[in-house]
Amino acid sequence: MIRLALAYLRDRPLMSALNILLLALAVATLVMLLSVSTQIGNRFERDARGIDLVVGAKGSPLQLILSSIYQMDIPTGNIPLESIALLRQDPSVRQVIPLTMGDNFRGFRIVGTEPAYLGLQNAKLAQGRMFAKAQEVVIGTRVADELGMTLGQRFVGSHGLTDDENAGHHEQSPFTTVGILAPTGSVMDRLIISNVESAWDIHGIDHDNLEDEVLHKGEHEHGQEDTDHSETVDHHDKDDASVSLTEREQMKPEITALLVSYKSAFGAVRIPSMINRQTNMQAAVPAVETARLLSLLGVGIDGARSFAWLLAATGGLSIFVALLAAASAREADLALLRVMGASRAQVFGTIIAEGLLISAIGAIAGLLLGHGALALAHANFEQLRDFGFDPFVMLPGEGGILLAVLGIGLLATLIPALRVFCVNLAESLARSS
Repeated sequence: MIRLALAYLRDRPLMSALNILLLALAVATLVMLLSVSTQIGNRFERDARGIDLVVGAKGSPLQLILSSIYQMDIPTGNIPLESIALLRQDPSVRQVIPLTMGDNFRGFRIVGTEPAYLGLQNAKLAQGRMFAKAQEVVIGTRVADELGMTLGQRFVGSHGLTDDENAGHHEQSPFTTVGILAPTGSVMDRLIISNVESAWDIHGIDHDNLEDEVLHKGEHEHGQEDTDHSETVDHHDKDDASVSLTEREQMKPEITALLVSYKSAFGAVRIPSMINRQTNMQAAVPAVETARLLSLLGVGIDGARSFAWLLAATGGLSIFVALLAAASAREADLALLRVMGASRAQVFGTIIAEGLLISAIGAIAGLLLGHGALALAHANFEQLRDFGFDPFVMLPGEGGILLAVLGIGLLATLIPALRVFCVNLAESLARSS
């Protein structure tokens, strides 16, 4: 039956190719939508793990979430350093992690924070040690792989969050790589991480007179602080003529955002409202903002998915029309098969096999086409690479798509195949003679 079905396909190659193409395009579209929506949803959930609230400057809550958690947008601004103590003193707060952002090295963001930040993704050191003082950094595995960076390597950060040749460089305060993280599959893989003081030092912001509890109150895991800040200030004063000593004294140490986790559910009710109403900062809930973003993306994805299923149905209808016409044209051949000893079930199976072959070839071709298109997009769009998107991940839902397309092909062949039971052998052979 299979050999005969293949012979029938070769007998009308153009029509067979068209049906296969329709199904392949439908499957490719469905596979791409499934992969993109699933991986984006999983990545949002994974990167926001352990973060109940983000506090930052007034502006768009979604922008605050994207910039602080996913490192995908521009921060809304800076907030006072005292906001750390404000939240750490709250009995409903379990953890507060400060972030400072604003610089990059060859497109990879430099984030000033605390060692607890790495614990959000259970990030472990593959090589070296944790940063212990200003200008020491730990880099993600993707930073190390793409830039070929090694332990002990010194580099100079640049202004801004994207790689720009015209941006200024902080040549007066080079960084030193002291650690490389093991792969986490999260945003950590593409970050350069140092302490908060590093960001202040490279911008010439004086923090010598800060009391330790302002920045570190309530925290117990911190590296050794750089005690010789006066030497750093003199170095800035000597090498960075654009920032005078007076200007540095006027520039107050600030942070970009705070990542907050609660100790009790009561904090989720009280703290966001308190921050939004009683301070000049804003509080954004990651779960709410990411759900809103995914719902907006979902509208477009649902529309494209509906179109893909319509395309699959069109492919099934095309198979139905083609097989129905072929069955009518082949009545004499089918009758001759019956005369030669083939049973109705065998002839019926031949037609079913032809439809299923078209569906199977189209489904497999679509699967390969979909992942090929995802790989091409991954190679050409930096945003997908930054997001950690993997074009070759096989999801369980893809098996469901393949089975659904085979089902469409089977349904499309049933009516043409049932004609076998209605064929009058004598009349069919008489018409062909």
